[in-house]
Amino acid sequence: MAAFPQSFLDSVVAIGIGKGRKEREWIGTGFIVGKPEKHKSDTKRKGYRLFLVTNRHVFVNEQIVYIKFNSADGERSRDYPVPLIAENGKTRWIGHQDPDIDVAAIFLSPTFLHAEKREFNFIKSDIDLMTLNQMRESNVTEGDRIVVLGFPMGMVTRNRQYVICRGGVMARVRDYLDGNGKVFLVDAALFPGNSGGPVILCPSLEDAEGKQSKSSARVIGIAKTVEGYQKVAVSIETDKDLAYFYENSGLATVVPSDGIIETMALANNRLRNRIGREIHHGERAEFAEDLELLPEPQISFTRLKSATHKSTVRKKAAIRRSKRG
Repeated sequence: MAAFPQSFLDSVVAIGIGKGRKEREWIGTGFIVGKPEKHKSDTKRKGYRLFLVTNRHVFVNEQIVYIKFNSADGERSRDYPVPLIAENGKTRWIGHQDPDIDVAAIFLSPTFLHAEKREFNFIKSDIDLMTLNQMRESNVTEGDRIVVLGFPMGMVTRNRQYVICRGGVMARVRDYLDGNGKVFLVDAALFPGNSGGPVILCPSLEDAEGKQSKSSARVIGIAKTVEGYQKVAVSIETDKDLAYFYENSGLATVVPSDGIIETMALANNRLRNRIGREIHHGERAEFAEDLELLPEPQISFTRLKSATHKSTVRKKAAIRRSKRG
């Protein structure tokens, strides 16, 4: 029996930098999360607005990143550019307001990749993410089995993307559950490239005390950093340091799912405000279709404005200025 649903695997993507496909360096992991929203016309229906979630430090200082998606019809995977900086110099992505919560999110529209016939899915934030209160209610504790999905050490094949699954256990979590920490630790062999990947709590029928607990797999957080330590080689003759060696301790820091939910809320509010202003001024009105909610797993990236569209926007802006004058 699978420890978690296939949809979790299909929501994970590799994040890379470098213009050339041959020179591309895969620096981190991200995953697609859907935020539930009610339809304006039918409040009984629920849809999802999609965001790419990763660590803030994966996006910082980058102008553009590339995300790999497999083809739905079995052909080669394709890398898609995601611009991180807007024309006004501001970031298209948004990070958590607390600098210690290393989470970033960027909106993904439902048009482009769907037309490109890419393979994808998303994690539902209201169903698949486990919050702090839910962790307490489910008796989450040290020793519980977890898995981490991602692309350690840039292990991404060129023709098709295959997510790597690493197993482990909860190493220290009671400090977070007691309100004495913002993160928790897992014991899992993670490496650079795992940053931004989902950490999944595996299901169990009952705990050691016979209490019913984790009935289904849930995403409990996002992998942040590997906790390493340093060794020093010292010269016997001079007693001076010759070299330093970094070692992986096997422990990794995880940002809890509450940080993901809070960051997505910030990104969603910014998106609504920005598009509302643009539609009000008659600029990029066609972008409004990207606000439509998704009853089914669909995804696409924000479209880049064409040169023709830029010209149209400038003309409309000039008309508005002339009317004001």
